[in-house]
Amino acid sequence: MNKLLFIPVLVFLVLGCNQNKDGDQIDDTSTFLITTEKWPKKSSVSPKAQLVLNEWPEYKALDTSFDALYTVENREDLILIVEDLIEKQKLLEASEHPVLFDKPQIKSRLKVFKTFFLKIKGNLEYRLDTEEPVLETIEAYNALRNQFNVVVNNTLDTKLILDE
Repeated sequence: MNKLLFIPVLVFLVLGCNQNKDGDQIDDTSTFLITTEKWPKKSSVSPKAQLVLNEWPEYKALDTSFDALYTVENREDLILIVEDLIEKQKLLEASEHPVLFDKPQIKSRLKVFKTFFLKIKGNLEYRLDTEEPVLETIEAYNALRNQFNVVVNNTLDTKLILDE
């Protein structure tokens, strides 16, 4: 009698522990939504600076690609855009800068901008939160654009300071 009771209990335990859980698993890669409504917008560039920037094709390509950052909806979109922006930033860094913007202030802002894009890329690879580095990147890009305005509007003659 004990053997007859033991065998069905054993069968129920084995079947109960070996349930098929395919329907219970959630796909990690498909359900990571990004909201861009809270992100700060791009700062504007003065018309004088825009005239110089229009003649710099590498910057125009970077600026156009940066606009795509505001259209991301999920992690995969962000990965593609960040990789594209890193490539465009490399081309911009290697390109010949306009004489007016061939200054250490502009080049350092470009390096900071690149650093934050690499930070986003690292967070994406390690599946960390990307909100903070994206906000820092937008802030760095706005600082770059503001630096363009500062350089164009700077009326101080450095020759007066350096002459003795």
